[in-house]
Amino acid sequence: MLVASRQLLTTQDGAHVAKHYKELVVWQRAMDLVTEVYRATAVFPDHEKFGLAAQLHRAAVSVPSNIAEGQGRLTVGEFKQFLGHARGSLFEVETQVMIAGNLGLISEEKRQNLHESIDDVGRLLNGLIRSLSTRK
Repeated sequence: MLVASRQLLTTQDGAHVAKHYKELVVWQRAMDLVTEVYRATAVFPDHEKFGLAAQLHRAAVSVPSNIAEGQGRLTVGEFKQFLGHARGSLFEVETQVMIAGNLGLISEEKRQNLHESIDDVGRLLNGLIRSLSTRK
């Protein structure tokens, strides 16, 4: 079981996980992804501002938000559950970036850069989930 506070997240045996969600590299990279998504959608046509752009914003913001919320929970199981939500939102972002590319709303270079960032966050999320799965 994990015990959480604003300052420290430790296992019962005292192993250090993170003092704060802001220390998690996956959260930091997810925040960078949000910035990339907002910059990429800034050039979308007006008719997409409340469509695909809004969907991308919501899904991208959800990734670091769920990581932060999960880290603030009291148990490993709850943390993993929120990391799963973050992973699902990341898949939404990936799908929506593909759609934007298919519609010609973003350049191939921007699409590729976003996919690299998405893959990076995904690898980090999967690694954190795996590491928490080994804890009882």
